[in-house]
Amino acid sequence: MTDRTGRGGQRPVFVGCSHGTRSRRGRETVISLLEQVQEARPELDVYEAFVDVQRPRVDEVVAGVEPGRPVVVVPLLLTVGYHTRVDIARAVRGRSGARAAAPLGPDRRLVDVLVDRLMAVGWHPDDALVVGFAGSSDPDSVPDTQVTLRWVSEALGAPATAAYGAAREPSLQAAVAVARKGGADRVALASYLLAPGHFESLAREAGADLVSAPLGADPRLVEIALERFDAALAGRSVES
Repeated sequence: MTDRTGRGGQRPVFVGCSHGTRSRRGRETVISLLEQVQEARPELDVYEAFVDVQRPRVDEVVAGVEPGRPVVVVPLLLTVGYHTRVDIARAVRGRSGARAAAPLGPDRRLVDVLVDRLMAVGWHPDDALVVGFAGSSDPDSVPDTQVTLRWVSEALGAPATAAYGAAREPSLQAAVAVARKGGADRVALASYLLAPGHFESLAREAGADLVSAPLGADPRLVEIALERFDAALAGRSVES
């Protein structure tokens, strides 16, 4: 990734903004994603930023870019929510040349990655399926969740139940328990999460028989992130 020294003239700036985590594996995942972005687009200056836990915070990174230089904050987040609507929006508000892109999700390619992760742990069509989302108190996140859940169900040809690590019900543990009480021999929990960390730990402790890995630093996420960047830079809306 680019060293944040302020050099680079008018090279566009890609700010990859994730939540932030204390998990070493989670941090490595985000770094890998941004390194792949830089490799794919060497003409960009790629910076990392966070809304919580880690530094630099997104407002600090945007404020450190030369005024008027094109900069796009790409949320490395899977749905809209407080962090996109407040933290990231505030970081670019009123700053010349700065824009906020759409989050990575919903996008069918994320569902493809999710399905690959689920198959890797041995999912079978007879398994009860719970899709684990991080959760957000922002009501605008609900449509994103519903769309993603429908796409997962369509991709697998099986019913799926949404569950959340925080902010919404049912909890991951409760959804797994309901599925088991319904007579399922096995319960699979598909982790709709970007990277290892707190919510992954909650998923693994929820009592499911199978738990898929987070989406991780998959090239398809890099592709989506760059599409979000290009759309924001050009002032275009995003089609999932």
